[in-house]
Amino acid sequence: MIRTLVVDDDFMAAAVHRSFAEKVDGFEVVGEATTGAQALALVEELRPDLVLLDVYLPDMSGLEVMRRLRTADASVDVIAITSAKDVGVVRGAMQQGVVHYLVKPFTFSTFRERLESYAILKARLERIEQADQHEIDRLYALLRTAGADALPKGISAPTLALVADVVRSAPEEVSAVEVAERAGVSRGTARRYLEFLEESGTLELTLRYGAAGRPEHRYRWVAAPA
Repeated sequence: MIRTLVVDDDFMAAAVHRSFAEKVDGFEVVGEATTGAQALALVEELRPDLVLLDVYLPDMSGLEVMRRLRTADASVDVIAITSAKDVGVVRGAMQQGVVHYLVKPFTFSTFRERLESYAILKARLERIEQADQHEIDRLYALLRTAGADALPKGISAPTLALVADVVRSAPEEVSAVEVAERAGVSRGTARRYLEFLEESGTLELTLRYGAAGRPEHRYRWVAAPA
């Protein structure tokens, strides 16, 4: 599970972000903070993996919180969740190494997309020891969430979400045939979408050899909780 700390000076906003995070597979909210000082103290106490951090806090800015975390060499990732649109703030957040920058208000779908791309990146980083240029490019690509307009020809957002949900909810690895049956699409369609998700790093492909010696492609969701 990805231990997550929610930081926002608005109690209602913090409650919404907590409920959103708890709906995403593999994430567990371990605490909430309403000030920068509380955030820094809870990071030291709870050792979360991820902080959902507002920029506007009553005692210090979220940028200052990030700077102090980096100075303290805290091993924690940050997703900025804020209404701040000023380019200077965005640049400052980027310089502090935020994973994503979410501008309020946003939908749950957008929120989930950002968290899932982070979870996939985290899982992949934990499985490799060294990365060549190709792997590094792929790791950075995992953070580039692709909206419906950015999908390649022949890949629709609704079908992609359907296929992804089938694999995500499966208790074990699944084949294209199994995905086709559960999603209600043709085998060819299931295979095309599975290949796209595998290439993007969302799924992991393994080969299982049957009695006839022919390999069967099976897929699993790489961001599934341990």
